[in-house]
Amino acid sequence: MKMLKTCIAAVAMLIVPMVGSALADDKAVVQTFYDFLSNPTSDKHAAAVKVATSENWESVGDYSGKNKTRGKFLAQVGGFGKLIPDLNWAVEEMIQEGNRIVVRGRATGTPKGPLFGVDGGGKKFDILTIDIHTVEAGKITRTHHVEDWAGALRQLSAK
Repeated sequence: MKMLKTCIAAVAMLIVPMVGSALADDKAVVQTFYDFLSNPTSDKHAAAVKVATSENWESVGDYSGKNKTRGKFLAQVGGFGKLIPDLNWAVEEMIQEGNRIVVRGRATGTPKGPLFGVDGGGKKFDILTIDIHTVEAGKITRTHHVEDWAGALRQLSAK
């Protein structure tokens, strides 16, 4: 019995560091996503996000059933980068449970033109974001996300 306990303890000591390393790697993959969001016009960051996401990655932002493909998402974020040159998407908290990584973030920026039809006249917005990423085999396969764009528009239209 003592030998069995010793064997189990030895196996646990080998496995726990490997699992911890895998979790850290998953978080690093997800961080690549936010590095791109903060540098949306960077070809280097766009290429890194392509490596970090699966070919059939989906962006799920509502329940319309019209999820964005990776290509459409990259194009949309690139457009945001042109409209909001100082766009910053900061990770404030990252929590992993299994193959899901939840990120509480903060997006800030100063649009140089109308954002969703609202011209802020040079005002800055600061909003909360929540994302849930699914990571499989070291790649993000799906991202559910919610951003407080209504809050951004209120901030930009405030007198």
